[in-house]
Amino acid sequence: MKSLKQKIFIALPAMNEAENMPVFISDIRAQTFKNFELFVCVNQPEDFWNDEKKINICKNNNLTINLLKETLDFPITIIDKSSRGNAWKGKKFGVGWARKHCMDRISEKADDNDLIVSLDADTRFSKNYFSSLIDNFNSNPEIIALSVPYYHKLVDDELANRAILHYEIYMRYYSINLKRINNPYNFTALGSAIVLPVKSYRRIGGITPHKSGEDFYFLQKLCKTGDILSRNPEKVNPAARFSDRVFFGTGPAMIKGSRGDWSSYPIYNYKFFDEVKLTFDLFPKLFTEEIATPMTKFLQAQFKTLDLWQPLRKNFKTKNQFVKACENKVDGLRILQFLKSKQKENILSDEENLISYVNNFYDKKELEKLDINFNEFSFSKTSINDLDKMRNFLVQYDQ
Repeated sequence: MKSLKQKIFIALPAMNEAENMPVFISDIRAQTFKNFELFVCVNQPEDFWNDEKKINICKNNNLTINLLKETLDFPITIIDKSSRGNAWKGKKFGVGWARKHCMDRISEKADDNDLIVSLDADTRFSKNYFSSLIDNFNSNPEIIALSVPYYHKLVDDELANRAILHYEIYMRYYSINLKRINNPYNFTALGSAIVLPVKSYRRIGGITPHKSGEDFYFLQKLCKTGDILSRNPEKVNPAARFSDRVFFGTGPAMIKGSRGDWSSYPIYNYKFFDEVKLTFDLFPKLFTEEIATPMTKFLQAQFKTLDLWQPLRKNFKTKNQFVKACENKVDGLRILQFLKSKQKENILSDEENLISYVNNFYDKKELEKLDINFNEFSFSKTSINDLDKMRNFLVQYDQ
């Protein structure tokens, strides 16, 4: 049953977004669910004002602030971390701090069951997006957060399309394999695709700011306290654009990848995920036995100790508590680091790992319908149409 009092609070970090802001406002204005407020942190470092190469960003941010001030048909709170004298100083700056400023202000005002909707200015969404979120959380009151389904729409630029399809296939493949092994950290982290009740935000003590990657650490923090859902009737459509405003994520991946370097976003051999699964499957046995797991040597090196499990046995007296503590210790970050370490052993190309995976886990007749030449499949040479077919094939299973 939809609560009449329940409200949506949009948390929006914005830097150099004057061009995207009118369309973003239009999407919000069109929502069928009208009980919402927008919190925008317009931000940049203070020293941009004294940098000729960055002064255009300062002017762009001023345009954004003026546009927001002129938008009077729904409530907007502007957090000005951009104007001269108000911008970031020192080491605390970036999209992570901007999201935190928005979410903290929302937490001060909102009720427990209100929703925080994290978005980016270049992300599009349908008129039913907000109502779908309200319905989803009311239907699933036990979940702590929602990792919203996403889909990058292609643009009129082959280089951008090839880069975003490669990156999205990487993300889909990663997420699907974590789902395949039933790992709790099977979410996809996109800052423009996170929704959570205010009570969840308060429960974890808020978002921990990072210059970038804050969405990954935020969802990981939430995952350790409850279940994250990754299904919703409505998707978001993040932009496929080259951007260096953050240190990693979609924009930097596209820039690096367009230059031929995908080493930071490899298609891991699916057998590496199986080693993660075997490790997690052994957690109950580790409660009473000191046995080796496929991840043991890696974890010993990461934590700089040979005694990984005894401290947990000492602090968590039941098997269920111990297993949960192990899952919290070997979290999404450790899994990613483990896969990267295993990548040094990988002798197959990204294409070979991808094709090996689909051939092992999907029906041959289903693959034949794709009409893709797997023998010559190449991220750099295969047509955009066929790359899109592969992306869309994976989308079906990333639910």
